[in-house]
Amino acid sequence: MERTVRLRVNGHDHEFAVPCDETLLESLRERLGLASVRETCGIGICGACTVLANGRPLSSCLLLSVLAEGLEVTTLEGLSGPNGALHPVQQAFLDQQAFQCSYCTPGMILSVVALLAENPAPTPEDVARYLAGNLCRCGSYLRILAAVQDAAARLQAAHVDRSDVGIARSMPTPGR
Repeated sequence: MERTVRLRVNGHDHEFAVPCDETLLESLRERLGLASVRETCGIGICGACTVLANGRPLSSCLLLSVLAEGLEVTTLEGLSGPNGALHPVQQAFLDQQAFQCSYCTPGMILSVVALLAENPAPTPEDVARYLAGNLCRCGSYLRILAAVQDAAARLQAAHVDRSDVGIARSMPTPGR
């Protein structure tokens, strides 16, 4: 059985028919071609499939597309500015070389964007707690922490309005 779903992804409206058992991860990758959303564990514990749903980190492998209707979904592809400029968190990850294989990087970056929208000056403990649902098998955690601190400083120095860091803020973001 299929159902028509309407999603807003990276600022664009999409409508398509999906089987009732198709996950948001599958729809984003297979129907919209968004390769940054990655499947690894399939049970919501690794963070590779993380997207932002109304500004909140969400494991897209756990949510059925038919239940995602009405959400504002942001993937890594949606963070860049209109002129292709990288989001400050993306730039901090590059500058701090906070990746090795990069498989976890899209989910990490999206979680960091949400963290900094909620807490613009996180402590290392805050970062560790918030990113506990994002696993890096290469062990780049120290560089990721440096990137978070760098991004926080960039956002504070630029006096970026936290409601305009690439995500919708219509729902409160819980700590992770």
